Amino acid sequence: MNYKIFSFLILFISSVTLAQEKSYTEIEISIPTNSVTINGSLITSRSSEKHPLVILIPGSGPTDRDGNSAMTKNNSLKYLAEALANEKIATYRFDKSVLSFTKDDKEKVDALTFETFINEAKSIIDYFRITKKYSKIIVAGHSQGSLVGLIAAKNNADAFISLEGAGRTLDVIFVEQIELQAPFLKEDTQKIVSELKKGNTVEEFNPMLMTLFNKQVQPFLISWIKYNPQIEIAKLNIPILIINGSKDIQVKNIDAELLHKAAENSELFIVENMNHIFKEINGDLTENMESYSNPNLPIMTNFSDKISTFVKDLK
Repeated sequence: MNYKIFSFLILFISSVTLAQEKSYTEIEISIPTNSVTINGSLITSRSSEKHPLVILIPGSGPTDRDGNSAMTKNNSLKYLAEALANEKIATYRFDKSVLSFTKDDKEKVDALTFETFINEAKSIIDYFRITKKYSKIIVAGHSQGSLVGLIAAKNNADAFISLEGAGRTLDVIFVEQIELQAPFLKEDTQKIVSELKKGNTVEEFNPMLMTLFNKQVQPFLISWIKYNPQIEIAKLNIPILIINGSKDIQVKNIDAELLHKAAENSELFIVENMNHIFKEINGDLTENMESYSNPNLPIMTNFSDKISTFVKDLK
């Protein structure tokens, strides 16, 4: 082979390799808390300067660091973390603590309360704040994680981002969702959540509601239902960004608007055609539901761009 051609090929291959190299690194970080060790992924830019850190708190259920569960795989939080990394914004995303328990830890799982999640989030914030490696620490909570995050962020974070977070109490949302899906169960649901709000468990109720209100989960619901997102977000005196998608079938725009109204120092951003997991939906409910199990569908760029701009503009 001609020496010049060989040299050109080597140079070309090297250039392609460098072009494909990611602008960030990703490492596993485990953080001890009073309940369990939290396992997650830290993504940081390769540059040496200090960057802001966004802590991503997942939503309800046994959700992992990527936004996935046993029933769904969509990589929503993974894609968000990578999009922010490309803008030189560090992220830490983690598995819900319930994923660290084994089948033999049933008693520990049943003992979990909403405060458990709040305290775990506080431990994660403290872990990174103590390092003093980041210019700002921002808490971003998705869905249930929004309420967890905004409570944990008080006096601990430099900013807060609500991602598809409820603006109303759990009892109101339960009744609304049941009314839409099974109107004949609305009255039974109202009676149950009324008792839960008083701190009482309910022994007898319509078996059709067993999935929502089984005896094991009621103590957790009691610990959750007492928090009003509007009251809690009003306690924050840090910059706040509230985001909701117009195609979200789980959390309505009214929830984002209520949070925005309750927090004077907040900015509201409604993303047209975005659903609960940050994906673009231009069709019907079927398309929306199918996106929850499509790990190859990207998140919306104007959504991640808005978060990047908000974070970079923090003083």
